[in-house]
Amino acid sequence: MAVSGALAADARVQGGGSALVQPARVVSPLDGLTAALAGEQTLAVPGGVSEYAAVMNAATVTYSVGADPRRRVPVARGPQWSGITGVLRGPDGREVFRSPLPTAYVRWMGDPPPGVAPDGIAELVLSARLTPATGGTHELAIVGFGDFTLTAGGHTLFDGPIYRDQDESDVFRGPAERRFPVELPEGEPIDVVLTQRGGNPGFVWFAIGHAPPSPGPDALLAEAAAAAAEADVAVVVVGTTEEVESEGFDRTTLALPGHQDELVRRVAAANPRTVVVVNAGSPVLMPWADEVAAILLTWFPGQEAGAALADVLLGAKEPGGRLPTTWPRRDADALPVTPTGGALPYDEGVFLGYRADPADPLFPFGHGLGYTDWAYESLSIEDTDALVTLRNTGGRPGREVVQLYIGPSTPDPSRPRRWLAGFAAAEAEPGEAVTVRVPLPERAFQVWDGGWQKVPGTYLVEAAHSVADRRLGTELTL
Repeated sequence: MAVSGALAADARVQGGGSALVQPARVVSPLDGLTAALAGEQTLAVPGGVSEYAAVMNAATVTYSVGADPRRRVPVARGPQWSGITGVLRGPDGREVFRSPLPTAYVRWMGDPPPGVAPDGIAELVLSARLTPATGGTHELAIVGFGDFTLTAGGHTLFDGPIYRDQDESDVFRGPAERRFPVELPEGEPIDVVLTQRGGNPGFVWFAIGHAPPSPGPDALLAEAAAAAAEADVAVVVVGTTEEVESEGFDRTTLALPGHQDELVRRVAAANPRTVVVVNAGSPVLMPWADEVAAILLTWFPGQEAGAALADVLLGAKEPGGRLPTTWPRRDADALPVTPTGGALPYDEGVFLGYRADPADPLFPFGHGLGYTDWAYESLSIEDTDALVTLRNTGGRPGREVVQLYIGPSTPDPSRPRRWLAGFAAAEAEPGEAVTVRVPLPERAFQVWDGGWQKVPGTYLVEAAHSVADRRLGTELTL
């Protein structure tokens, strides 16, 4: 398996901004796949039927960066870094608090640690040991703002202030960065210490950044394509970064940042069995969607990201998600978000997203595939519920999200053609038929007119796999 993409080794497991919480550990996609393919094992496919178990032999997992979309040097972490520690010192230089850290990243908003007075902090010290895996020109960086001293191997790389025009909230959105090239030999440890003096102890964000030697974008792309050509399967992890998707600002484009689109195309051209893993919190453009074998959307998957990804890609678990948004083919298909003259009119009214009935989305609202197939057999209305019977026609146990859409039987220009009224999950063994009950809430038949008002008439009720894949229909008159 040839794995590529910077986010494969350093995935975004949660959104950025003030809601970020640092987990004690993170399983990256690369780590999860490497661990899952390390030796022979039996994958027990859900259902408990022995014929659906699969024996996986040990496989070699290679990794190439391929493309790195991050504008800033990534936070120091990983096997090259050890002993990462945060220390608070008082005005007299005494240590008042010490804690090990999973990454070279210090952040808090609010009160200092228990037992530490806000006015008792004069310095914040972040220290770690770097043992370079490769020799050459490494980049160390200060990320944050304040008065800093950065040393490496006892040599001072920087001593002074780093500020820019910003308010305090920008500390979480766009901290300043200062880079320093350092020549380091392979395998020789070096101690790196970053000290921040003074500052606001209730509003702290700074980090040590590190980038190993790089041959440049073209060489990285070529390396990933060459590795993919030699592999049985290629996995490319792409996604957004905190610089383009976070709180407090709008996205200027839905395109993937950096050279990620080119990476996917190069790898897919080298290996037709290419799976693209999309690590993003909202829609991105995928101009290469028809060129790859599969696309798996992980969103921001949490600290066990790599373990979950391995379970899904190796078939132990089924991808069960369905899109809660419409994914466009191009930026022009999305609504504008940039104000003109300080105003942003909401002229679309209720015709937003799938309710606008877009003609040619890349992936429609509600879309999502699993590892089996389903036949929708019957739809009926019973009191205020819809009953849908469907059958698993595939070869393994599975789960289907039955979606129920309603809309006026006679088109009404003031209302969408259809809208989601409810959904329910169905699970079944191969060949098994199941019936799910989906409530039809009263609100689904109402509009706002000085209050919620029921609109009488005849409605088309449709059972669907997605808004674009409607399988059964019946009418209901109110």
